[in-house]
Amino acid sequence: MNLSQRSVLRLREEGYLVENVEKYNAFTKRRNDLFGVIDLLAIGPKETVAIQVTSKGNMSSRIKKIEESENLPLMLGAGWRILVHGWFKEKNRWQVKEFEF
Repeated sequence: MNLSQRSVLRLREEGYLVENVEKYNAFTKRRNDLFGVIDLLAIGPKETVAIQVTSKGNMSSRIKKIEESENLPLMLGAGWRILVHGWFKEKNRWQVKEFEF
């Protein structure tokens, strides 16, 4: 199970409708995030949550990438919660650290 799948499972268990919005570009052989910064989009009863998924060690670079995005003010202005999920293994169990904008 990859890190995005772990986040999808966690969010679905919390009652969210979740979709992976990261697209694969076969021409460039690279993955492209929605609006340049979003891997998953989750809809709950009263909120929309956009999630960037990474390892705990890469969280700071992802946070910086989102902070520098021209799309951040629009997403926050629309009432979206923006999260970074940083996954790590502790005592042989997967854990997630969350950062919220």
